[in-house]
Amino acid sequence: MNHSVNHSMNRSANHSILISGASIAGPALAYWLDHYGFDVTVVERAPQIRGGGYAIDIRGTAREVVDRMGLLPQLRRAHVNTRKLSFLDADGALIGSVTPEALAGGSAGLDLEVRRGDLADALHAPIRDRVEFLFEDSIAALDDRGGHVDVTFDSGAHRTFDLVIGTDGLHSNTRRLAFGPEDAYHRYLGHVFAGFTVADDLGLSHEAVIWNTPGRAAVLYAHEPGERIHGFLVLKREDAPYEAFRNPQAQRDLVAAAFPERTWHVPRLVEAMRGADDLFFDVVSQIHMPTWSRGRVALAGDAAHATSFLSGQGSSVALVGAYVLAGELARHSDHTAAFTAYERTVRPFAERNQALATTGGTGLIPSTQAKLDARNTALRAPTYPTNTEASAAHNGLTLPNYDRTVPEQ
Repeated sequence: MNHSVNHSMNRSANHSILISGASIAGPALAYWLDHYGFDVTVVERAPQIRGGGYAIDIRGTAREVVDRMGLLPQLRRAHVNTRKLSFLDADGALIGSVTPEALAGGSAGLDLEVRRGDLADALHAPIRDRVEFLFEDSIAALDDRGGHVDVTFDSGAHRTFDLVIGTDGLHSNTRRLAFGPEDAYHRYLGHVFAGFTVADDLGLSHEAVIWNTPGRAAVLYAHEPGERIHGFLVLKREDAPYEAFRNPQAQRDLVAAAFPERTWHVPRLVEAMRGADDLFFDVVSQIHMPTWSRGRVALAGDAAHATSFLSGQGSSVALVGAYVLAGELARHSDHTAAFTAYERTVRPFAERNQALATTGGTGLIPSTQAKLDARNTALRAPTYPTNTEASAAHNGLTLPNYDRTVPEQ
């Protein structure tokens, strides 16, 4: 799709839009808003678009979004093509292997799996010279004046925008400023994880190896051979360790104490986690909000409806939500009507995919011995059962075609 501006949809009443966050939802939203002729600014705390990272999935309805953006050939070339997931018992012995599609309910040959950085770059490239990006800055204050929003940035700059959209993730600063503290919307799912990179001593390629005991997982996840690979340590914990968030040493100690085993590569993963300079520590959680908009401020992506990595659908839902939000803003001259239509269209899809974290995602980290035994029995069977519930959720929204929509006044 080219970037010819559709002037018939250019909503002069809400023409200038500030997007906070330049990960996945932000650039996708900026792309579509620019396509419809809006004046778009994106503010991002990082100094540049973030590269690298573990691979993420683009499935079902989200695949149609990137196809409409013209990105499908590029993302196919970037596809990392994880071929199998191998599960080990507590002693490190192989239980069985499955394809990612079998476990997650995906579609072989259609699903895309790309590094987060590759997707971010693909989304950014078409708009880098068309959209204003403010790197190394963030929103310090919002003042919704009814007819516009006055924004103060951390840099000290003051700007006025017609609308502000927060796409700044699970711990959204925009959400905090416009809707209040995160506690009211944060739903902890009972797990803590640490992610980091580690040397590949096993010669892994296009695969993941997952060691389990009830409520715990130690994971090695490899893309291309010869690269550093991703390690994850995930543990079930009844209470969220909020006291550790500002203390990296406490994070390392908490995770290490939960993995005392001397089997398989668990000790090496713990050692790598302790020394990692790229440690990412967080809780497995979701965001559930009664509404995704307030006045002239709205939320998209994880800021509105984080699904958690156990669902495997965070980026896919973000791509779909960005597409619909931009389309509804193009369709409606009134932002309130646009925000209402956006939420009415996307919320059922988002909630259905959020539910996968407690159903479809449980195969990765069974919480009890009984659930672990049932998962392992299924792995030993000749054919792993198809996850039809997940497949239905991935494809659970039919995209509107906004380019053929007559604008509503």
